[in-house]
Amino acid sequence: MSQPFKPYVSATTEMAEFTLRAVLIGLVMCVILGAANAYLGLKAGMTIAATYPAAVIGMAVLRVMKGSILEENIARTVGSIGESVAAGAVFTIPAFYIAGIWTEFGSVSHYLQASLIMLAGGILGILFVTLLRRVMVEDVELPFPESIAASEIHKAGRRGGTGAAYLFGAMGIGAVIQGLAQINLFASAWQKFVRFSKATIQLAQGSGTTAGQAATGQSGILLSSPSISPAFVGVGYIIGPKLAALNFSGGLLAWGLLVPIIAYFIGPTVFPAGAATTDQWIALSNNVWFNIVRPMAIGGMLTSAAWTLFKMRHSLIAGIRRSIGDVKKAAAGLPVGDRTEQDLPFTRVMLGVLATSVLVFFIYDYFTRNAWGAALVATVVLVIAGFFFAAVSGYLVGIIGSSNNPVSGLTLSTLVIAAILMVALGMTGQSGVAAVLGVAGVVCVSSAVAGEMLQDLKVGHILGGTPWKMQVGDMIGIVAAAATLFLPLVVLHVGDIKAGLMAVPPYQGGFGGPNLPAPQASLMALLAKGIVGGQIAWPLIIVGAVLGIVMVLMQVPSPMLVCVGMYINLGTTFAIFIGGVIRAIVNALGKARGHNAAQKARVENNGILLAAGLIAGEALIGLLFAALAFGNVNYAAVLVKSGSVLGFWFAVLVLILLGWLLVQIPLRHAGAPDEPAPPSAVM
Repeated sequence: MSQPFKPYVSATTEMAEFTLRAVLIGLVMCVILGAANAYLGLKAGMTIAATYPAAVIGMAVLRVMKGSILEENIARTVGSIGESVAAGAVFTIPAFYIAGIWTEFGSVSHYLQASLIMLAGGILGILFVTLLRRVMVEDVELPFPESIAASEIHKAGRRGGTGAAYLFGAMGIGAVIQGLAQINLFASAWQKFVRFSKATIQLAQGSGTTAGQAATGQSGILLSSPSISPAFVGVGYIIGPKLAALNFSGGLLAWGLLVPIIAYFIGPTVFPAGAATTDQWIALSNNVWFNIVRPMAIGGMLTSAAWTLFKMRHSLIAGIRRSIGDVKKAAAGLPVGDRTEQDLPFTRVMLGVLATSVLVFFIYDYFTRNAWGAALVATVVLVIAGFFFAAVSGYLVGIIGSSNNPVSGLTLSTLVIAAILMVALGMTGQSGVAAVLGVAGVVCVSSAVAGEMLQDLKVGHILGGTPWKMQVGDMIGIVAAAATLFLPLVVLHVGDIKAGLMAVPPYQGGFGGPNLPAPQASLMALLAKGIVGGQIAWPLIIVGAVLGIVMVLMQVPSPMLVCVGMYINLGTTFAIFIGGVIRAIVNALGKARGHNAAQKARVENNGILLAAGLIAGEALIGLLFAALAFGNVNYAAVLVKSGSVLGFWFAVLVLILLGWLLVQIPLRHAGAPDEPAPPSAVM
């Protein structure tokens, strides 16, 4: 017989937990880590779980204050929830601008709409998870890998080790590198166009003919260096060599195959007068990628999302069945156990769901321009889909962790359902698109928050935290995130637009541009406009969808990652790939040195903390310089001429430094073979 579960802190132990300092520390981390993930999500189309850095930072600060482990648990819980709100926000909120619903981005009206969407989605996610917590966190069939790793970080802190030095040191290095890149000490990326020689192709005319028109094409291939980005290298290290290679393969498919072929055939039409200059070919290649290849990538992402949900159909069905059973048990009024089993009361949870649903109704009524029938349908769709997807999100987090939770796939399915319903109700045009994006926004935030909250509740279950205190703490974090996360979105968007106008040559900045592609939001916008308003490049979407089907038939492990790689620029995917290669080198060297399981776990944990620090450091400095551009601060006096030989070799040295940092430091601190093994923090 298995032994009954015993938390790290027993239910009868009196210990400081829900304190003002723990909540305040958590709120600061909530805002900062949320903003950092917003930066990463808009640039690279992915976010990282904030559980580990929040645990390390909370421990480091509270250790100075002689705080308890349960205070650390509250600080981590509140601190990590900002990441999930940010994920839901960057996947959907920019879609209002990209779809043309908002002709600008940053007004008071936009702030109120976006904040209410984040607030409603976040609160619903917490309330739904409250109904599901008891059974799901106690289910022995759900391993909760990231929750176990996070709980062990807290336990290790009680024994004297926190890993804070790795995290904060890497944050400083990432910040310095990004700062030097911002003042143009070195170019963050280079492009070089390699011409092909002219070739003549015989085109057949008509059925059954062998002779036809001769077409002469001249093109080439646009090569790109990896972006000199600590954040992208850190992302590649965290996701590992396999997933980083899949992401890079999408970039190679776009820039090594599709762009050159399309440019080859349309080049003579675009440049009929004769040979074009290198700058003209570079501009043509970029336009081909932006206007033709990226819509194809969106079609592939749509197919990939559907395939991901189909592969998880058994887990989805199990999650839905579980959620129905859990609500029945909660409604039956199960007896309240010890402190470690006390959730928010069922009646208050249901009143909260009702009140939030009323708020959502008025939001949708505003979007639909007082079409209350459509607003009511949208609200009902939201509540039903939101609850089931919260259950599914929590169930998937219990299996694979929040870092791999397919929130965007769940949101896409809701968006399609809502769009079809809006068309059936006669809602077309901008109001119908706005209502669809509103439903998607709330569901996306709700699903992301639900998964992160359940993951944290499992950590609290292991450590002996009080569930209702964690739930209240996360609600406070949701309010803080909803009130503040719109600001970094505005700063990044407007700052990039202004930076684009100052660039040579200038580029169209902001959401959907080269620096902030926001792939998920672009997909949401395109689908909503396509279904409701009929504004979609269906031939390109269909071609991309067929490409996605081909990848499924070829058993590509993650077609979504490949398609995201097609959508974002090659420098980004190249840098992520380098991070994956560095991780592969670490693994190979560890194997060559004969590391046992304990040493491997320490190497993995230390490396991930370093990578997370690099991401946070770059993100914070990136936000700082975006804020300077946003505020029209002229820092041209400190800019250095870029593109020089010195700048090139300095960039190479930066990549070597990042590689050395991520290889040598984790391996040097692998520890002795006989030291106990911490659980792996692999995401």
